[in-house]
Amino acid sequence: MNPTTIELIGTILFGVALIHTFSTKFFQHLAHTRPAHSGIWHFLGEVEVVFGLWALVLTFAILSINGKQAATTYLEQQSFTEPMFVFAIMVIAGSRPILQFAMLCVKKIAKIIPWSDGRAFYFVTLSFVPLLGSFITEPAAMTLAGLILLERYYSKGITTKLKYATLGVLFVNISIGGTMTTFAAPPVLMVATKWGWDLAFMFSTFGWKAIIVVLVNTLVATFVFRRELSEIHFDKESQEKRVPLPVLFIHLFFLVGVVVFAHHPEVFMGLLLFFIGFAHAYERYQDRLILREGLLVAFFLAGLVVLGAQQKWWLQPILVGMDTTVLFYGATFLTAFTDNAALTYLGSLLEGTSPEFQYSLVAGAVTGGGLTVIANAPNPAGFAILKESFEDDSIHPLGLLVAALPPTFVAILAFQFL
Repeated sequence: MNPTTIELIGTILFGVALIHTFSTKFFQHLAHTRPAHSGIWHFLGEVEVVFGLWALVLTFAILSINGKQAATTYLEQQSFTEPMFVFAIMVIAGSRPILQFAMLCVKKIAKIIPWSDGRAFYFVTLSFVPLLGSFITEPAAMTLAGLILLERYYSKGITTKLKYATLGVLFVNISIGGTMTTFAAPPVLMVATKWGWDLAFMFSTFGWKAIIVVLVNTLVATFVFRRELSEIHFDKESQEKRVPLPVLFIHLFFLVGVVVFAHHPEVFMGLLLFFIGFAHAYERYQDRLILREGLLVAFFLAGLVVLGAQQKWWLQPILVGMDTTVLFYGATFLTAFTDNAALTYLGSLLEGTSPEFQYSLVAGAVTGGGLTVIANAPNPAGFAILKESFEDDSIHPLGLLVAALPPTFVAILAFQFL
């Protein structure tokens, strides 16, 4: 397939965006060492800005070459439902009542485990919450896990090694933790209806393996860092901050409503606006809503949609030319540089694919979903929540990649050999 001029430009800009993503740590360092222009360096160092910035360049390129009508038509042809959904679910899931409820659930489960509070709470947060993502969606699970880890661990001055190891396990566990159902993981959602996958199929084919991987990854991380985790002690929760049950139930109603209508932006964005109004009316039961973080993540994902749509010309032929084993490893690798939902969507456009092809594509896509910030749609949410805990307020992409390799290897073993 010969690419068009716009497709070539889109691929080049996609490559530039990838390089920019891996360079954000450098720009954040410049912001601290060269304060005269710290504003622009901070802007270029925001990972959430990268793909939106280069998507804007692509839009101007289409505008210059093909005109206004072509540019607007191209944008209108893209689906921005996922970026809007992630924004809505981040804001609601990140509210104090929902976070308190999640913390309470984690605490109750952690008490059953005969370990120190620091170790038990850590284990439950990195296992129970990602698996909960199969029901409340992966972006919601990422938001909750990220905020819990921020409050209970990252704000306690833990070592950089533990920060990166935890991030790697979190991203991988979230990516595979949503595979027990058909609606929670973006790469599964893209293909489930077309390929006739139902809940029974998902659990028998993916779900039980995901549970094993999540538990093994978390257990290994907890064991490796057992001494540091055992030294962490939590302050007792202030009774004054407790949220009344009616307020909690209303927040849960909004959360469930957004999940149920995840494919209907007209509905879930309306629910979000009602939620913001309710939260404002009862500010005494709220912390700051994470509107800025949610908007930045939505901007990132929207940019990825705009740029990713121009990669079909080279990605699809690569997928067609692979056998099932090569496809699994190829999808795991390609996911790190594209987006696992985009990858499975392109695979779903192929007609007459075998069940083995379908399994290998999705299994590889979720396996590699923790390797980079762009590999899985919920990753930018966790990135935005936790990045200020790192040096220079930035997470090094290579540090994330190295940290995610061991849990990714465990996922490879499970999805390929179990």
